[in-house]
Amino acid sequence: MLETYTSDARVAYFSMEIALDDRLPTYAGGLGVLAGDTLRSASDLALPVVAVTLASRQGHFRQLIDAAGRQTEVPDPWDPALFTTPLPARVAVDIEGRPVWVGGWLYELKRHGDRSQPVLLLDTDLEDNRPEDREITSHLYGGDNRYRLKQEIVLGLGGVRMLDALGFTVFRYHMNEGHSAFLGVELLRRHRIPAHLLRGRDSPYDLPRVRNLCCFTTHTPVEAGQDRFDYTLVREVMGEQVDHDLLPQLAGTDNLNMTCLALSLSEFVNGVAERHAEVAGKMYPGYKVHAITNGVHPFNWTAEPFRVLYDRHLPGWCHQPELLGRADYLLSPDDVRAARRLCQQALASEVLKRTGVQLDPARPTLGFARRFTAYKRPDLLFADLERLRTIARAHPFQIVMAGKAHPADEEGKRLIEAVHRHMAALAGEIPVAYLPNYDIALARLLVSGVDVWVNTPLPPLEASGTSGMKAAFNGVPSLSVLDGWWIEGCLDGLTGWRVGARGSDPATHGDALYTRLERDVLPLYHGDPAGWARVMLGAITKNAAQFNSHRMMRRYATEAYLA
Repeated sequence: MLETYTSDARVAYFSMEIALDDRLPTYAGGLGVLAGDTLRSASDLALPVVAVTLASRQGHFRQLIDAAGRQTEVPDPWDPALFTTPLPARVAVDIEGRPVWVGGWLYELKRHGDRSQPVLLLDTDLEDNRPEDREITSHLYGGDNRYRLKQEIVLGLGGVRMLDALGFTVFRYHMNEGHSAFLGVELLRRHRIPAHLLRGRDSPYDLPRVRNLCCFTTHTPVEAGQDRFDYTLVREVMGEQVDHDLLPQLAGTDNLNMTCLALSLSEFVNGVAERHAEVAGKMYPGYKVHAITNGVHPFNWTAEPFRVLYDRHLPGWCHQPELLGRADYLLSPDDVRAARRLCQQALASEVLKRTGVQLDPARPTLGFARRFTAYKRPDLLFADLERLRTIARAHPFQIVMAGKAHPADEEGKRLIEAVHRHMAALAGEIPVAYLPNYDIALARLLVSGVDVWVNTPLPPLEASGTSGMKAAFNGVPSLSVLDGWWIEGCLDGLTGWRVGARGSDPATHGDALYTRLERDVLPLYHGDPAGWARVMLGAITKNAAQFNSHRMMRRYATEAYLA
């Protein structure tokens, strides 16, 4: 089976998390979902890629929410043997002075056609390992800093060794975030300059060659979001398999910064939106940060009613999503409305089943679903309950929300509780439903079943965001603060609506959100069906046609992989 994939030279795509299948909890959020869409588009475009990630047998977590909105987490285990085939090789990495064996599994990520991409899920749950070492690849983003360092050793060092052991020929290594930056350290070890050619060089490592092999996509404009490890800990855990004199030169002198290490070892570096590239360029002076704006997989995020509609009028759209740019000419408003009704009904059925809340088909549904954390401001919609009630009396609407808080994010958990208090305060006036355990299957229902996608990040902390792109494939416009991709995607009044001006005081965004709802969004929905149809079609023709992972992968292929 592997011979099918090892016969051609490939790009090795490393990501700590990848959303492979609705049934597999091998992702935590947007980073993993993007990775899955990346591989699907690579398959559709026949790009030769092999992905490397961790098995994460216990998943991230399953979210439970009680009546007061308190989140608790339970493991979300899965058995790789039910979905994958064992890899015919094992490699070892040194951790705390002992060899830790790394095996793994082959998952074939299939698109909607006949091609697939190989994904290697590294796994230390082997009988030859100590009990504590068998757990290294169990919990996605689990444990303390020591545990995370061990995971990133397995991913970076172990991943390169596993590719070599399986016979893959790799012509480019792509680091999706800094978690896998140790792969560059392994490549340095392999590409040493022979002693007779050193001729007074300061370093025996062929750094230019390694940099030419590597590219790096950074996803966070937040310093606190970067993995850092104390060098004392690094020496204790990694031992002598790495050059401890070299690491501070590449990864920072105060501590080992994985983002800094990835930057130092990559010739091509990119942010995930034009604005994010600007921010990242200022954060990392001395590095050229390109901009390749994220996209989402066309077929994966388009609901069945819209797939049928596009297949009928825009054949080939899922291979050439730019064809959706003709939707305003080839699709009738009535056909779009009919597809929207089917999507709305599917969401309403799920909301009723999960929460007991009956959505009103005559009211527009505002949707908000993402990781609950402070900078995403999930409570901004409830900043002034009395004003919200006033708006709803004139222009009735309803709200559906979902999202997890990281287990260690106490503020994020408090925000979930706050939303539930607001739900209770609005009962009988504005229907509000909160759907627990946000995952891919639920996301598909939400991005297709709501009428307006709401996004309220604190600028400039939204690197890109992709949920609004998914909504656009289903004729759902965005109502969003200008940050991330929306700076590029917002054609105000055509693809959706901006909340505030670019660079406006974040303290004014709550008022701006209410003003747009009151003056623009809700009156258009209730009073001008033809105008609303134009906005739905605008989201499809201007956003879906552009912000898709096929376009994104063509950019990576020409600018990062083949350049």
